[in-house]
Amino acid sequence: MEEGLFKYIRNGDGKVSRIFRIGTRKSQLARIQTDSVADKLKELYPDIIFEIVGMSTIGDKILDTALSKIGEKSLFTKELENALEKNMVDLVVHSLKDLPTTLPPGFTIAAVLKRENPHDAVVLHPKNVGKSLETLSENSVIGTSSLRRAAQLKKRFPHLEFKDIRGNLNTRLKKLDEKDDFAAIILAAAGLRRMGWENRISQILEPKDCMYAVGQGALAVEVRARDTDILEMLSVLNDGDTVLRCIAERAFLRHLEGGCSVPVAVHTEVKDSQCQEEVDERCQRVGVTTVKVGGESQDKAERLGIDLAKLLLSKGAKEILTAARQQNDAR
Repeated sequence: MEEGLFKYIRNGDGKVSRIFRIGTRKSQLARIQTDSVADKLKELYPDIIFEIVGMSTIGDKILDTALSKIGEKSLFTKELENALEKNMVDLVVHSLKDLPTTLPPGFTIAAVLKRENPHDAVVLHPKNVGKSLETLSENSVIGTSSLRRAAQLKKRFPHLEFKDIRGNLNTRLKKLDEKDDFAAIILAAAGLRRMGWENRISQILEPKDCMYAVGQGALAVEVRARDTDILEMLSVLNDGDTVLRCIAERAFLRHLEGGCSVPVAVHTEVKDSQCQEEVDERCQRVGVTTVKVGGESQDKAERLGIDLAKLLLSKGAKEILTAARQQNDAR
């Protein structure tokens, strides 16, 4: 039965339970991630029923074009947000890196869960097991659908070539293993771990090799801003350190006006109090104020991201990003 915008069900014992519908992409990884959130909610709220509603997004349907060339900002979120707007679902689980830094009016992020390893990982073709990007032979082809990854790795490993590879994790691993087109592919370590494929990780890329995407490794739950009861219910899922890091990262990207068409990357840490003095001193050299753990607000985290973006813009980042967009559009 329905009451207003919400669904309820009457159990065999006559008890009425509210049903919350959770929107998600249909891919195996998206379902695993959404199931993990649903399991946490079921444990916290045993009297509520959580139903999962899967759907395909633009990014899932267009697999023959690089993400940076599609020309759509909400590649993996638009259909989910449409369902949320039409009250077909009550909340949506996203990989935070897929969620644009500016949400449509009336929507908000209710929770950001504890972050998995945010770094990128190298998955080698079986014939290259035991090697690394550094030791792969000249002109070895590396598969990645990310302009951010390719831009950094081309500079770090100039002896390698980079080629677009699209599809979900299963598809990309199959392309790697069953063909001889790629010596290796680059994937998010978090996705591989959540799929139970950690044994395929040959190398974790450190920040000196490749910084990760804004929000990578974190899961976010998006809701309608007016649903205050759902906001309150989901607030217990928030992880404090992850929230601060991702607020700063998303503010940084938003102020740079970055996205899939430009290679913007980050590396953030939350330092403990023993390290704070050293971090403050180092950041002051480049004119950035750090966020201290314990007592500093989320507003300060956002300000940190904006301040860093302003610093980079003052040093010529706008011209670099404009050139990157133009080069991408010309390809």
